[in-house]
Amino acid sequence: MNRGGSSPSAAANYLLCTNCRKVLRKDKRIRVSQPLTRGPSAFIPEKEVVQANTVDERTNFLVEEYSTSGRLDNITQVMSLHAQYLESFLRSQFYMLRMDGPLPLPHRHYIAIMAAARHQCSYLINMHVDEFLKTGGIAEWLNGLEYVPQRLKNLNEINKLLAHRPWLITKEHIQKLVKTGENNWSLPELVHAVVLLAHYHALASFVFGSGINPERDPEISNGFRLISVNNFCVCDLANDNSIENASLTGSNFGIVDSLSELEALMERMKRLHEEREDEEASQEEMTTRFEKEKKESLFVVSGDTFHSFPHSDFEDDMIITSDVSRYIEDPGFGYEDFARRGEEHLPTFRAQDYTWENHGFSLVNRLYSDIGHLLDEKFRMVYNLTYNTMATHEDVDTTMLRRALFNYVHCMFGIRYDDYDYGEVNQLLERSLKVYIKTVTCYPERTTKRMYDSYWRQFKHSEKVRCMTARSVCLRHVSTIIRKDCEKLHVKVLINQRH
Repeated sequence: MNRGGSSPSAAANYLLCTNCRKVLRKDKRIRVSQPLTRGPSAFIPEKEVVQANTVDERTNFLVEEYSTSGRLDNITQVMSLHAQYLESFLRSQFYMLRMDGPLPLPHRHYIAIMAAARHQCSYLINMHVDEFLKTGGIAEWLNGLEYVPQRLKNLNEINKLLAHRPWLITKEHIQKLVKTGENNWSLPELVHAVVLLAHYHALASFVFGSGINPERDPEISNGFRLISVNNFCVCDLANDNSIENASLTGSNFGIVDSLSELEALMERMKRLHEEREDEEASQEEMTTRFEKEKKESLFVVSGDTFHSFPHSDFEDDMIITSDVSRYIEDPGFGYEDFARRGEEHLPTFRAQDYTWENHGFSLVNRLYSDIGHLLDEKFRMVYNLTYNTMATHEDVDTTMLRRALFNYVHCMFGIRYDDYDYGEVNQLLERSLKVYIKTVTCYPERTTKRMYDSYWRQFKHSEKVRCMTARSVCLRHVSTIIRKDCEKLHVKVLINQRH
């Protein structure tokens, strides 16, 4: 069955969960009689999130100042486990959606809907459907892309590439959008749109990666909006995605006791630090290790035991409901491993060639005033966010571990740092953590509670939430990936305008 639809006979094998509206296989014997898990997250205990919100009055102030919804929604509650990052996140998001900028307010929310739809994130879709209507959006547009102006439809191609394979973006994609004509985009408008797309692709990863629950709605009889769904429901909890049903013993997953797991990780960090001081790898060896890690990432997730069924079967089960598919084209287009099997001499984006600091910042800030400063603050915050703790251990330098996380994410998008030894990735990131990171980064809609529970089992939930912010750092490379071609095109556009 393809991902965009099904034949009548095949459709008979599926049903919709009456609670979350997700498409399910009948032969999975789904049980949906229980209420949804309580709290803002299906993964994180409610008491831990509530405690963070209670003791930090700063969160309530931030919601009053910068929340576009005007309330403490589930995303904000979970993100408040890191109040510093939350402030930076809310300020930048508020600026994109509400402050002066190239795009009309309704267009901003519709672009957010289009971005969230690429990852089937109904939670974000429904949030921005409400905001779209509140800001004067035309209700007919919510019937699907065929009802929106052509210039918005023209964002489909760059939307799907940014979401799944950003390395494929070329100057032709940009040129097609800004060419002269009634449906063209100005460069400031395009930068605003691209920032929104990248922001909501990353936010979808946070929603799925932290198990954000549907919002409670007092106007609905059962307390929830049936259409406000994400990937988590009792239909997941009833089918082996819960900690109670998922055996996490070493015999099943090859994972050692959580205490010795933590001690082993700290010992590896100490050993790697000592090896760095004793001998530095050559540039040739660093390149070899990057290529090895890039190819090894092929074997993470595919056919992995953390899935409840083989990867090939999983592809067939990816059915997109009409509530989501109406906002996208080419629903079968998704992430494809950057280092595909059987291919040699694959192109790699050297991060030092076009950096955020030297190129991306100036580009976005010139075309979309002040957004560069807000994004820069957000990038620096997430990259440096640490409390120098690892579970029960204090005064720990976590720089090495954090850099391994960020660079592993970038590696899957073909981005390489010349000064980083990628051999450290395999030393510091266990397989279960790699499975989780790759899933959240590349196809977040597949994330399960079992994946979340399988790694860093002795760590605090707040530390695991910090791990999930890694993909948002990839946003810093969006403008650098297209920067070279956009700069050339900008010059051409200015020349044409003068003539």
